[in-house]
Amino acid sequence: MIEMRNIRKRLQNMQTHNKLWFGIGLLALLSPLGILLPSLFNSGGAWGEWGLADLERMVGFAPEGMKHSSDLWNAPMPDYALPGQGTGRLSESLGYLLTGIVGIAVTVAAAYGIAKALAGKSAKEKDVRNGHG
Repeated sequence: MIEMRNIRKRLQNMQTHNKLWFGIGLLALLSPLGILLPSLFNSGGAWGEWGLADLERMVGFAPEGMKHSSDLWNAPMPDYALPGQGTGRLSESLGYLLTGIVGIAVTVAAAYGIAKALAGKSAKEKDVRNGHG
């Protein structure tokens, strides 16, 4: 109980962006559960990770739009695996974790780039309105 109080106190003292990074890091560390739990319970893949054939098998059909668009995109790291990655729970978990970190990094970089572009555009518009541009 004392540890929970200490954790709550630390979280209350953290700044908002630090809480966000803490949450993202925690989710990234927990991401291998998406591979481990389904394999431990023999339940197939993770929820929502179905291919077109899996969906058709489960519900009896595949939507026409999915059939037409399923070949438009190929994942850069299919099945959350790194090129040359071995098999086994440890290897798969590490691959899952590393692909998650790569995904987080790409998302953060894209969000940062968009924010910088929008901030620059906003600053230019402000200068124009104030007669400086």
